[in-house]
Amino acid sequence: MSTTDTIAAIATPPGQGGVGIVRVSGSKVWKIADQIFQCLDPSAAREASHPRGSDRRERQKPSVAKGGTFLHGKVIAAAGAEIDEALCLIFRAPKSYTGEDTIEIQGHGGPVVLKKILRRCLDAGARMAEPGEFTKRAFLNGKMDLVQAEAVADLIHAQSDRAAKAALEQLEGGLSKQFNALYDGLMETAADIETTLDFVEDELPDDVFPNLGKKLDESFQGLETLLATWDEGRLLREGARVVIMGRPNAGKSTLFNALLGSDRAIVTELPGTTRDVIEETLVLDGVPLRVLDTAGLRETECLIEQEGIRRARAHSAAADIAVYLIDSSLPFSKEDEAHLAKLDPKRTVVVLNKADKKVSGFKFQVSGFKPVETSLLAGTGIVEVKAAVAAKLETGVNLNTPAHAVISERHRNLLELARVELIQARERISEGGETGAAPAAEHLCAALEALGQVTGRVYHNELLDNIFSRFCIGK
Repeated sequence: MSTTDTIAAIATPPGQGGVGIVRVSGSKVWKIADQIFQCLDPSAAREASHPRGSDRRERQKPSVAKGGTFLHGKVIAAAGAEIDEALCLIFRAPKSYTGEDTIEIQGHGGPVVLKKILRRCLDAGARMAEPGEFTKRAFLNGKMDLVQAEAVADLIHAQSDRAAKAALEQLEGGLSKQFNALYDGLMETAADIETTLDFVEDELPDDVFPNLGKKLDESFQGLETLLATWDEGRLLREGARVVIMGRPNAGKSTLFNALLGSDRAIVTELPGTTRDVIEETLVLDGVPLRVLDTAGLRETECLIEQEGIRRARAHSAAADIAVYLIDSSLPFSKEDEAHLAKLDPKRTVVVLNKADKKVSGFKFQVSGFKPVETSLLAGTGIVEVKAAVAAKLETGVNLNTPAHAVISERHRNLLELARVELIQARERISEGGETGAAPAAEHLCAALEALGQVTGRVYHNELLDNIFSRFCIGK
């Protein structure tokens, strides 16, 4: 990406809408804006423009309008024909999203119109923005750090209120403050360690190295606190994978439909109706769920059904939560017992379906599991199933606390690198003397390198490309 070009892109989602936005940012914005936009309201332009002594034609140009104002006019083609009636919002550096001179043209939200406006901007001297380039420029111009920049993408892709609130706190700097405090603390400790190298060991007070060890312990605790937010962060960003499984006709597809509140999966009395994995999303207690309905587990000679069963087992192995259904209108089977033996009780919800038709003498005798009884066709037990799933999700993650900024996979990987170096530094400091201080300083330098990449204090082009390539083009 070049940061000297003037870039343009459609900033609103594809499709039809009342309003669509084309964003243009860079050094040639005013030249482009004057070419493509013609004000229709001289009185409004006169109030918004400067200097007062300029003539009416000059006052109608976006290039002389004050920042934080808008002009009403029309987007015109090179030959002078009207493309659309629109508003032109004026943002002057550094008071813009990117920190550069920027305009946003708000036209009618049809895809044809927006593409014409964008094409006009490109013909006038802008180039097409690459994914995330507006936000990348915001980072490079000091408008936000990398953690805040990633929060922009998280906020756009948030699938629940809780995820949106966590992203917003991160965007407002809540997570950055924690990373910066950790970085600054380690930087101070590293400087103290470097200072000890300038002295003869006998000249140093006895408590120097023990005090340095205490500082490292405090930093280590702060790092561990950040790492502890990873599980919640993964759930909010990626969603929890919940796999519904069991033998044929246990009620898997019925439960799937009941959770979604719609007839998404086909339900029949014929075994093997569901042969492939069906996936849909829903939100439970602020956590997005990816719910998968799978093929019934049984021995079969049908190659298609065999593949469906193979996929069911593969998805259950990778699931956050498995919901295993048992038909309690039939005697408890050895097959169900064998399937449950392969599942972890800590992340499995057992559902005894058809409780209204439960066979006399039915006994569930598998230790470690606490079954939930339902009669799905009668519409009972759905609330209890949801509560059981939510309880499993909250193992190690308190979803009842207010939403807060949480680390991402990238943050976690860098924190783990820093953690390893910090442990090594602590071990070297405990040795005392220059023999321990010198290698401890090297390990702290490596830890600071990893932490610096989290917020962008340390960055390289490959890191930026990796982060911003995941953004939509208009952001």
